[in-house]
Amino acid sequence: MLKRILDNAIALFVVVVVMFLFIPLRPEILDILLVVNIGLSIMILMITMNISDALEFSIFPSLLLITTLFRLGMNVSSTRMILTTGDPGVVIRNFGQLITQGDIVVGFVIFFIIVLVQLIVITKGAERVSEVAARFTLDAMPGKQMAIDADLSSGLIDEQQARARREKIQKEADFYGAMDGATKIVKGDSTMSIIITIINLVGGIIIGVVVNGGDIMDVMSTYCILTIGDGLVSQIPSLMISTATGMIVTRSVSDGSLNVDVVSQFTAQPRAIITTGVILVILAVIPGTPTLPLFMGGAALVGGGFFLTRKMEQKRQAEVAAAQAPEALPEAAAPSESDYYRDINNVYTLLSVEPVEMEFGYSLIPMVDESHGGKLISRITIFRRQYAQDMGFVIPSIRLHDSSALGTNQYAIRIKGEVVAQGEILVDYYLALEPPNPLGEIDGIETIEPAYGIPSRWILPENKEMAEIYGYNVIDPLSVMLTHLAETVKKHTYELLTRAETIRLVDNLKQTSPELVEEAVPAIIPYSKLEKLLRNLLQEGVPIKDLATIVETAADAFSQGRDLDMTTEQVRGALARTITRRFCEDGQLRVITLDAEVEKKIISSLTRNEQGVYLAMGPDLMQSIISQLAEHLKKFGDLSQTPVILVSQVIRGYFSRMITQFYPHVYVLSFNEITNTVQIQALGNITDQTPAQVQRRAVNT
Repeated sequence: MLKRILDNAIALFVVVVVMFLFIPLRPEILDILLVVNIGLSIMILMITMNISDALEFSIFPSLLLITTLFRLGMNVSSTRMILTTGDPGVVIRNFGQLITQGDIVVGFVIFFIIVLVQLIVITKGAERVSEVAARFTLDAMPGKQMAIDADLSSGLIDEQQARARREKIQKEADFYGAMDGATKIVKGDSTMSIIITIINLVGGIIIGVVVNGGDIMDVMSTYCILTIGDGLVSQIPSLMISTATGMIVTRSVSDGSLNVDVVSQFTAQPRAIITTGVILVILAVIPGTPTLPLFMGGAALVGGGFFLTRKMEQKRQAEVAAAQAPEALPEAAAPSESDYYRDINNVYTLLSVEPVEMEFGYSLIPMVDESHGGKLISRITIFRRQYAQDMGFVIPSIRLHDSSALGTNQYAIRIKGEVVAQGEILVDYYLALEPPNPLGEIDGIETIEPAYGIPSRWILPENKEMAEIYGYNVIDPLSVMLTHLAETVKKHTYELLTRAETIRLVDNLKQTSPELVEEAVPAIIPYSKLEKLLRNLLQEGVPIKDLATIVETAADAFSQGRDLDMTTEQVRGALARTITRRFCEDGQLRVITLDAEVEKKIISSLTRNEQGVYLAMGPDLMQSIISQLAEHLKKFGDLSQTPVILVSQVIRGYFSRMITQFYPHVYVLSFNEITNTVQIQALGNITDQTPAQVQRRAVNT
C-alpha cells in the first residue's frame, strides 16, 4: 500500500495543490508551504545551472506547470487569509516588513520594480528564447536525420547508436516544443501575481474601512505590508523559475555545467582581463570618479590577468616538452639511413606492400594523432567492427602516415601501394552538402564531396546552425575524410581478400560447422575457387557472413560439375534473404527490367572459349541499353534506394559485368535472388530499340 502511494505521490500532490484553491489553510501550514516553495525554486535553479544538456532535466516543462499551480494555490489561500482574518502568517508579514522598512511607498516601488523586471525582462526573454529554440530545433531535424543516415551507411555508427541518436533528436524536438508552451504559463503566472496584488490591496482596504470600520491610515499600513509580503513570497520563486527557464533552453552548446563553463571561458582570456583592469585604473585617475574602488578593482583584474597568463605559458611549455621528449631519445639512438640499409635483410623491408594505406598532409596530422585529441583511429576501429558485422569480412589494418608529397590539407588512399582516391579538407570548416532545393544561400567555399560527388561548400563553424535550417546536411571534416575512406575500402574490398584470409575464414567456420568444412574444403571446393567465389560476392556487395550456406551451396554446385560463374549465381540464390534485405525498402523493391526480346539477344550473344563464357554483344544493342538505362536511372534521383536492374539468372553475371563499366553504382539482381514477400515495382523497361529511336525518344521527353 505504501509503495503504491509513493508511486503516485506526484499525482496526489497535484490533487492536494488544486484543493488549496478551495480549502482554507492555517497560517502555520501556509508558512511551511511558502518555505517549501522557495526552497523548491532554488533547487530547480541550481539544477539548471549544473546540467550540460537540456535533456538531463527533461521533466522541466511538466515541473514548471506543477510549481506554477502550487504558487497559485498558495496565492489564493494567502489572499483568503488577508481578506478574512488579516493574518496570513509569519512568512508573509516578515517579508512585507523587510521590503518596506517602515516606508510603504518605497516598499511598493521596489516591489513593482521586481515584478516588472520579472515580467518584462526575465519572463519575456525566456519566452522568446524558447520560441526560437523550438523553431530552430524543428527546422534542423531533417538535416540531423540525414547526418545520422550518412554515419550509419558509412559504418561510423551501428544501428543501435543510430536509433539512440534518432530518439535523442525526437526528444529534443518534443522538449523544446513543450518549453515553447510552458513559457506561456510563466508569463501568465507573473501577470496573475500583479492582479492578485491589486485585489489584496484594494479588497483589504475596502474590508478594513467599510466592513470593520477601521482607521484608513492603519488599514492601509497593515494591508500594504501584507500585500507586499504576499506578492514577494510568490514573486521570488517565480523569478527563480523564470531564470531557470531561460537557462535550460540556452544549454545546447555547453560542454559542462554553467559554473565550469564560466570559469574556464573567462580564465582562457587573460588579455581581456588585463585590458579591463587597465581601463579601470585609467578611469580612477580622472577627477571626479570614485578613485579608490576603481583603482582597487583595476589592480585586482590586472594582477589576476598576469597570473593567468603565466599559468597558461607554463602549461604550454609543459605540453611542448612532453611532446618533444619521447622523440629526442629515438633520434639520438637511431642509426643513419646508409648504415641501416647496409644490412641486405633491411632492404627487403622496402618490398612489402600494405593492403590499405592513408597518407596525410601536415595540417591533417592532429586529426590522426591521439595524443593531441585525434579521433580518426578510434573511428576507423568502429568502422571495421561494423563492416565485419555487416559483410562477414575483416578489413586488414590500415596504415596511417604523413606524406611530404601531399598538400597541407590533402590526403590519399592507397590499395596495395597504388593511389585509388584523393581528397582535400579544411580542418577549421564544416562541409555543407547542398540539398536539391535549399531554403536559402549560405556563404562558403564551393567544392565536391569526395565520397559521393555531391556539390558542397566549406562553411565557417558559426554558419553551421543556419546551414542546417536551410536544409544543408552539415558534416565535420573528420567524418568527411572517414566516409571517403570507408566508401573507398568498400569498393575495393574484394581485392583485399587473400588466400590467407580465406583460410582464416574457413578455420573460423570449423568452430561452428566442423563436419561441413571437413567434407567440403578443400576436398570438393579448393581454396583457390572458394577465394574467387567470395571475391565475386564481395565485388557486388553481397555479404559473406553466412559462410556455412555459401560453402554448402558451392559444394553441391561443384559436385554437379558447375563452373565458377554458375556456382556464384547458385550461391546468390541461396542468399536471397540477405540480398533482399540489402536492397529492399519497406517491403518494396523498385527496379528497371529488361524486355524479353532484349534478354534473348543477350543470351544469343553469350560466347564460350577456352577461358569460359563471355558476353560478345553488338555495339548497337549495347549503346541502346546504355542510353535507355541513363534515362531510367533519373527516376531513382528522388528515392533513397540504390538503382537495381532485374534480369534472369542466366544473364545476370555477364550483364552485371558489362553495366559496371558504365554505372558502377547500379546493381543487377536476378528474380531468384528476391524473396516472395517483396513487392516489385518496375520504374522502367529497357526495350529492343535502335540508338536513333532512343535518341528521338529522349528528345521528345
